[in-house]
Amino acid sequence: MLGYVTLGTNNYDKALAFYDGLLAELGGKRLFNSDRIQFYGNGQSAMLAICKPYDGKASTSGNGTMVALSAPSKEIVDKVHAKALSLGAVDEGAPGQRLPTFYGAYFRDADGNKLCVFKMG
Repeated sequence: MLGYVTLGTNNYDKALAFYDGLLAELGGKRLFNSDRIQFYGNGQSAMLAICKPYDGKASTSGNGTMVALSAPSKEIVDKVHAKALSLGAVDEGAPGQRLPTFYGAYFRDADGNKLCVFKMG
């Protein structure tokens, strides 16, 4: 049902470098773009778009807003979390079992957007 999620940025080039490296770990790549928005996907799930806000105002992260990225294994969750931190993300929760069927890790990108990478089951 979900088609795509958009995250705003105040430094477009830095954000694209971050998401190029991060999403490659999950099989994601750049799909289509314009001068202010870049869509990423893997052809199997919803897309993620990084954009300069349409209204020209500063991008802000929402309190309680989070994007969750599905991973095929716990090992990939660990790898993606480590990759995010190596790309400059801020740790918001190390990889670990949160519920009997949920293994996840949390971080924030340079614009303060909160992301989770997880494995269900």
